[in-house]
Amino acid sequence: MTTGTDAHARAVLDKAAHENFPVAPFFVPRSWRADLMAIYGYARLVDDIGDGDLAPGGRDAELLGLDREQADDRLAMFDAFEADLGRVFDRSGTGPRHPLLLRLRPTVRRCGLTPEPFLGLIEANRQDQRVRRYATYEELLAYCELSANPVGHLVLGITGTLSPERIRRSDAICTALQIIEHLQDVAEDLARDRIYLPAEDMKRFRVSESDLALATSGASVRALVAYEAERAGDLLNEGTPLVGSVHGRLKLLLAGFVGGGKAALKAVAAAGHDVLPGPPKPTKLSLLREVGATLRREG
Repeated sequence: MTTGTDAHARAVLDKAAHENFPVAPFFVPRSWRADLMAIYGYARLVDDIGDGDLAPGGRDAELLGLDREQADDRLAMFDAFEADLGRVFDRSGTGPRHPLLLRLRPTVRRCGLTPEPFLGLIEANRQDQRVRRYATYEELLAYCELSANPVGHLVLGITGTLSPERIRRSDAICTALQIIEHLQDVAEDLARDRIYLPAEDMKRFRVSESDLALATSGASVRALVAYEAERAGDLLNEGTPLVGSVHGRLKLLLAGFVGGGKAALKAVAAAGHDVLPGPPKPTKLSLLREVGATLRREG
């Protein structure tokens, strides 16, 4: 891998510092940290393709075997990316072209990961190109099944702790975290012509799309956000026993995910559920407090 290519991959990985929760914190074993960052790099790049947030210049398209001019053709990029993912799992070939997928290959082999979670993340982002609104909460949950839950499956796979009950709890946590992120990013999503607030709930709270385009939230938008935040909190609570089902550093890592979600919900509440001026973000102190509270409850 050339220095320039490595720097290109590093720019994607550096985005981990801006997430709601620590992606690969210092206290986990070095092998886990490398694997978690490999998974993060994959998921972040998929999202960046879907959101049109790739680095300028078309380098990612070129790395995937496309012309640089095709970097803005998101469906073509996903097709090329999925083909490169196939090379991660193909033991007979020369390996993937993109450096972030090249980093993923040792993780997949060491942990015995399957293609399905990775393909789910691609399909979720393809869906984002076709579906801009969700009629019901159930439709949103089905989207989260593709966009968020695979990440939990991969974390459990990396740490060798997969079981049906843990997957169920993990799905609740991951869906909650996805919904919380949508609540924080209402204005940013609307700028991309996407709304992840279910239309049936918007109608119930008498919220129109024009209400979401204002600089600050009116009472109806705040009530809607509070309602969806409560739902996300219930999902987090449903999933939290996952923390108590594991031991050691994994317990602390999972408490970080849950605590990050709960701290983000508190930040939304502290903003009076007014998410339109920008994403309410938790402080590091509030994150640590929520992680500690989660460990005390589930220890």
